Amino acid sequence: MSVAKDFSLAELMIVAASEAWRGNGEILASGLGILPRLGAGLAKLTHSPELLMTDSECFLVEEPIPVGPRGDYVPKYSGYMGFERVFECVWGGRRHAMIGPTQVDRFGQTNLSTVGPDYYQPKIAMLGVRGLPGNSINHKNSFFMPSHSTRALVHEVDMVSGVGLNPERWEKGMNQELMSIGIVLTDLCVLDYNGPDNAAQVLSLHPGVSFDEVQEKTGFALLKAPGMGETPYPSEEQLAVIRRLDPHDLRSKQLKGNPPGIRQA
Repeated sequence: MSVAKDFSLAELMIVAASEAWRGNGEILASGLGILPRLGAGLAKLTHSPELLMTDSECFLVEEPIPVGPRGDYVPKYSGYMGFERVFECVWGGRRHAMIGPTQVDRFGQTNLSTVGPDYYQPKIAMLGVRGLPGNSINHKNSFFMPSHSTRALVHEVDMVSGVGLNPERWEKGMNQELMSIGIVLTDLCVLDYNGPDNAAQVLSLHPGVSFDEVQEKTGFALLKAPGMGETPYPSEEQLAVIRRLDPHDLRSKQLKGNPPGIRQA
């Protein structure tokens, strides 16, 4: 594959997101939000064709549906996927979702409910926990954080909406078998929780970003993963697939200012 010379940060992140589903097998891949959804679609159309995807309504599709107005595009349906079947996938650990929490902490706990120390009088009230408690304990989740800062990557979340790896919350006998965390994808780097004792570690830095900058904008200590390097550039072939999946260029509107993929010093 030929490496692209000109690409946006959004396109870099779509390619990085797609790697979260590499080698997952035949599971339901759910990308919540434009860039995660494009990442899941790119994964299915390139390295992981065995992934299951829906039309976000009630049918499985043979190929990811382009985002935005469909025009004359006709979905290639392959089967019914009603709520009952979706929940069977969720409860059986056969789903990997990339979600966008408001906060994530050193344990991989997530918050999309309230911000502020007082739950009953929060500074900001958001969506509520929704389905995150059940989803986070029953299947794999990755996190998409488009603005890496100490307000988003915090020492400990203000309210635990999604289960993480905090040992104090796992009592003896609790089943952790289905719960796992994939990657945390931000506008600065890719990290995971596979360091010693589930410590957060940086897997790759986006072009032009330093580890010190990432650490400064993170509310907890980070490790450098063995082999930490630069986030891979998109290839021309991957960009062509992304353009097919996003014919209206919605990706360019997801990050403020649509910054380039390679930052200038």
